Amino acid sequence: MEKSPTEIVVFIEDREATMKRLRFTNLSDTKDGQFLKGVIPGEFIYQGGMSFKKPGQRTHDVGCKCPSCDGNGRHVHTEDSEVFVILQGKGVMELNGKKYPLTTGDIMICEPGEDHHLVADKDDPCINLWLHAGPKRAAEQG
Repeated sequence: MEKSPTEIVVFIEDREATMKRLRFTNLSDTKDGQFLKGVIPGEFIYQGGMSFKKPGQRTHDVGCKCPSCDGNGRHVHTEDSEVFVILQGKGVMELNGKKYPLTTGDIMICEPGEDHHLVADKDDPCINLWLHAGPKRAAEQG
């Protein structure tokens, strides 16, 4: 029996979007390509990293200068989804101003156009992977 992800419907600038929250048990047993094949578009993971959050830390807060931030606390990707995998601890995903609790083993997919921030729990701060997938391999892979 195939398990489906939890889908949360949100509205972004007068359009409907669906944020997905999954567990590893929701994923297909994929042995080729990236592990979220069929869940997010893109044949290859081309960018990502691991993040150790401080207690209460909020990602991409006011003043952030990354390319997807406006400097005023808004963090949006226009071209692709961003995936967060909670490896340890707890946090809250802020998505377009709404809050969704996350814990060890959760996988959160933020779709293009969604303003998103991961906030670490004050007592049990999270450690997470973040990644993006696309049609090409990472530049470092040739």
